[in-house]
Amino acid sequence: MALAGVGVDIVDIARMERAMSRTPAFCRRVFTDDERAYCDGCARPAEHYAARFAAREAVLKALGTGFSGGVGLRDVSVAHDDKGRPVAVLTGRVRQIAEERQVLSIALSLSFTHEVAVANAVAITEDVRPKKEEAPDRRRELDEEFRSARALIDELDGMDSAMLDKLGAQPERGSDDAPEE
Repeated sequence: MALAGVGVDIVDIARMERAMSRTPAFCRRVFTDDERAYCDGCARPAEHYAARFAAREAVLKALGTGFSGGVGLRDVSVAHDDKGRPVAVLTGRVRQIAEERQVLSIALSLSFTHEVAVANAVAITEDVRPKKEEAPDRRRELDEEFRSARALIDELDGMDSAMLDKLGAQPERGSDDAPEE
């Protein structure tokens, strides 16, 4: 996979609430223990469950697959990094697919309103990974500027000497060094 894959999914929160109330085992089948602990600890759990379900779909779209070919409902889950940002966790068949496609990481963004939850995922490969810009080496830059200036001064000094030699090193008239007539 040379290019990054992009996936977006949107889930209606009311629909998630209905699925949760109609089928009590739904959350246990679809979400990991950590995801359930997080969502159930929120004021409106359905919003967070919907965002995590959208994340699964978005990640699978970014990888160019779906819930087929051995992909399980829990092969993609959402955790948080040390700064609280959502992180896609890949296991099982989805992890294999990502490795086969040389995906280094998945950038993930989750949002929701009172009505819908949306997730965006970008599968990042080496070819499209942002490169860290090298910080400019100010000392090296100054050294280069100094060398350039020194070379210019040396060239001007050489030109002055050559011009004086050409002119016979005659002092200017009216100067203090001029011979008296």
